Amino acid sequence: MDAHVRRLAAGQRSHLTVVRVAILALLAVDGVLSAIGGAFFLPSYIGSIPFPISALASGLVNAALVWAARQWTTRNAVAALPVWTWLLTVFVMARPGPGGDVIFAGRGITAYSAFLLLAAGALLPFWVLMRRRPAP
Repeated sequence: MDAHVRRLAAGQRSHLTVVRVAILALLAVDGVLSAIGGAFFLPSYIGSIPFPISALASGLVNAALVWAARQWTTRNAVAALPVWTWLLTVFVMARPGPGGDVIFAGRGITAYSAFLLLAAGALLPFWVLMRRRPAP
C-alpha cells in the first residue's frame, strides 16, 4: 500500500482513480434515475387512498447510493453527489413544461406529496452521510 501512495504522490496516475471517477459518475446518474422514478410514481394509490410510497423508496435508494459513494471516497461532498444530482433533477422537474404541464400537481393530500418526496429523498441520505465512520 505504501508503494501505491508513493506513486500517486510522485504524480503518476493510477487506474483506481479512473475507476473511482467512473463509479461516482454512475452513482450520480443513478441519483437522476431515482428522482425520475420517484416523481413519476408519486401519485400512486392503494384503492382510492393516495399512497406516495415512491417518496420513501426514493429516499432509501438515495441512502444506498450515498452509502455506496462513501465506499469510494473519503470526502462527504463527493459522496453526496448522487443526492445533489437527485435534488437538481427534482427541481428541474418542478418547473412547468413548455405546454404548462406540471409533474408535481394534485389536490388535497397529493398536493403535499412533492414535499414528502423532497423530505424523504434528501433527509435519509444526508443522515447516512453524516453518520460517523468507525475509526480504522
